Amino acid sequence: MRQKREFLTITGSYQGIRITGLATGIGPDNTAIAVIEAVQYQPQATFIRIGSCGSLQPEIQLGDLIISTEALRHENTTQFYAPAELKAVADPLVTQALIAAAQEQGVVYHCGLTCTTSDFYHGQGRRVPGFSGCDPTLLPRLQAKGVLNLEMEMAAYFILAQVSDFPLRAGGLTAVFADRWRGTFIAPEEMSAAEDRAIQVALGAVLRLADRP
Repeated sequence: MRQKREFLTITGSYQGIRITGLATGIGPDNTAIAVIEAVQYQPQATFIRIGSCGSLQPEIQLGDLIISTEALRHENTTQFYAPAELKAVADPLVTQALIAAAQEQGVVYHCGLTCTTSDFYHGQGRRVPGFSGCDPTLLPRLQAKGVLNLEMEMAAYFILAQVSDFPLRAGGLTAVFADRWRGTFIAPEEMSAAEDRAIQVALGAVLRLADRP
């Protein structure tokens, strides 16, 4: 285990497979730093983001899992690594492994389009006292596009894996903590269970990917 500022890494093994847990902090900029520095030591790597999110569609419930296949780039980090027209997409093998693990474990999951933002408040349509100018059309526009959820890191993983000269793969899943459609938030006592479901699905995907390097 090592820690530098907010970056915490723990390396060990899971059923004989060497894995590292990497806490990146919040946002795509932190994520880019962590990913880029990690691959200087392990240039052939598969990244699976595990985190939390806010859902945008009525069929999604608090505590559900969302597996991201693509992430809209509503952030200002990946522009330095890829042109704006490049879509941030997950590695299909990683996505397939996550879906298979979720199905095997019988957890409720949704699969589709995510929106990655640089900001937690106005960038995600949250009005806050003392700061005017929040765009009231943001959430309806994203909902109309079929975006499943909002979060702050996924696009960075996807873009960096796509453009790297190293053989990188990336996928990810998030647990729904905020229901932006209904304006509700997960109960504190249910957070850990939702996080555990996401972690177990990711570990299940790791086992499947180990059989298909």
